[in-house]
Amino acid sequence: MRLVGILGLVLALTISTTATAMPDSLSKPTYVAPQETIPPPQDIAYPGTMTLQVDARDHDQGIFRVTQTSPVVGAGRLTLLYPEWLPGNHAPRGEIEKLTGLEFTANGQKLPWVRDDVDVFAFHLTVPENVSAITATFQFVSATTSSQGRIVMAPSMLNLRWHQVSLYPAGYYVRQIPVEATAIYPDGWQAASALRPKSTTGNTIVYEKTDYDTLVDSPVFAGQYFQSLPLTSRVHLNIVADDAKFLKPEKDQIAVHSKLVKEAEALFGSHPYDRYDFLLALTDEMGGIGLEHHRSSENGVNREYFTDWDSGPGRRNLLPHELTHAWNGKYRRPAGMWTPDFRQPMRDNLLWVYEGQTQFWGYVLGARSGLYSKQDTLDALAAIAAGMDQRVGRGWRPLIDTTHDPIIAARRPKPWDSWQRSEDYYNEGLLIWLEADQIIRRESGGSKSLEDFARAFFGGKNGDWGVVTYEREDVVTALGKVQPYDWGQFIEERVYQTGTEAPKNGLLLGGYRLVFVDTPSAFILANDKRRKQLDLSYSIGLIMGGKGAIKSVIWDSPAFNAGLKSGLTISAVNGKAYSDEALKQAIEENRGGEGKIEIFAKNGEAYHNFMVDHSGGLRYPALEKITGEGVDQEGGIDRLLQPKTR
Repeated sequence: MRLVGILGLVLALTISTTATAMPDSLSKPTYVAPQETIPPPQDIAYPGTMTLQVDARDHDQGIFRVTQTSPVVGAGRLTLLYPEWLPGNHAPRGEIEKLTGLEFTANGQKLPWVRDDVDVFAFHLTVPENVSAITATFQFVSATTSSQGRIVMAPSMLNLRWHQVSLYPAGYYVRQIPVEATAIYPDGWQAASALRPKSTTGNTIVYEKTDYDTLVDSPVFAGQYFQSLPLTSRVHLNIVADDAKFLKPEKDQIAVHSKLVKEAEALFGSHPYDRYDFLLALTDEMGGIGLEHHRSSENGVNREYFTDWDSGPGRRNLLPHELTHAWNGKYRRPAGMWTPDFRQPMRDNLLWVYEGQTQFWGYVLGARSGLYSKQDTLDALAAIAAGMDQRVGRGWRPLIDTTHDPIIAARRPKPWDSWQRSEDYYNEGLLIWLEADQIIRRESGGSKSLEDFARAFFGGKNGDWGVVTYEREDVVTALGKVQPYDWGQFIEERVYQTGTEAPKNGLLLGGYRLVFVDTPSAFILANDKRRKQLDLSYSIGLIMGGKGAIKSVIWDSPAFNAGLKSGLTISAVNGKAYSDEALKQAIEENRGGEGKIEIFAKNGEAYHNFMVDHSGGLRYPALEKITGEGVDQEGGIDRLLQPKTR
């Protein structure tokens, strides 16, 4: 009977397929794959040096004007590429739509060009006889509002990113293409970059010749209000601000930034740069950013970063994170994320190491340097662990799949972030590496830690800002050399398999447990202030934006089960006009009760009542020290956060 049933099912499927197939009488094309028209990159020397001049003076309208000359070897077809796959972005984020006014000339004659009909980042042209170089002129029309992309030109500062204002010839590794860049800045502005100036005349800087790969990896911050401060003999903190009144760092504030560099170099036991430049923008006008480079980093924080220092850690975790990338992400890089040019796709499957362990060391170095207090760090770990527990999407989507999110979602807003998941490899990766650290400490009797792995795996020759690639098995092998353990299974379970809760065992092994209290930590309050939100995700399961707007709803939370969603605007709570305080009061007044919280909200032109079933009151995550007989009063996390340098 079972065989008959299966045969019947197959027959039914066959009949169904036949019935819905396209009739033979209809016209049907045959697919022909497009011919490859772009030469692949080769590791050979480029014949000559490109010159690139960028006029960056039009900060009022946000227009960069570019003149670029490229040597050619003879007549024939030439393909020039606009950078598409951008390191640090983990995705094809080149803003090709902002390249305008493109013209090519040779010996004073205009040359026609055509965009490739498959790869729209490629431009083809024919070089005539007796031509030694072609010149391209164009504009990069940067965003003037945040809806158009990140703003890189503001009234008192700019962020010159060479990949946005240049082309490069196809057929070569970008490290083989020499280039000499020149930038013209607004009068009176000063600029900082990992590139060293060859000459400066007025507001024009000619930079030393370098290769195109290094050029793209060496952006510029320039501004009217500028200050450059040495942190060590190799590292400088270069600051631009919206106004001079924000450019007032105190000596003790600079001291903890200096301590950050010393702690990082002590951790990894090396410095993979000859010189490192923090580019730090104190701004509400230029777009925010946190992006790693080998010998510099782009960092955008609130303008009160220094002047409002005592109100909380704010974004002081940003610089430790980006500095760590000099070792993890730039010097040591997943093999799939190193490419010979900016056209080849990256494979992001090791971002749980690249970003996850960087996130881990970023918080550790923040605590060790004093940029974060120990309590702020513990509060951050509590918020991260509780937040990751809310990512119920791990029941269907393993962490490894979130490493593709930079390409899949491109950081666009999501309707159900906790169910869809996002770039969870950052914070869930942090928890995994915290657990790995605590396992190493336990298994070695406290004689070793993840610091031994970091020094062995990410350390290298001082001043070597090249690239050494790795695969997953290299990580497993290196962990095993530090401390024997089944690291392959450890990674398989936490990274590649689905689950029901976040990997929080590192907290317990480290001497702390996650608990919930009725008062938010200073870390949560500061985070809410910076993001202009009210985070009630641990109680009723929603995050409020301004003016009663629901910013996010946690999947399967009380708010979700009541029918609420992001985008609604709450008008009233329990019959009272909405305010953040009114909502918190209603939640707290229902603590231990049997009733429901009544939320009256607007969806478009319609109004609805939503009855939220939650009697747990206000809940906020915190870490509680594990105490008792036989418990080490200084646990692994306490030791982890201790400074290593004086």
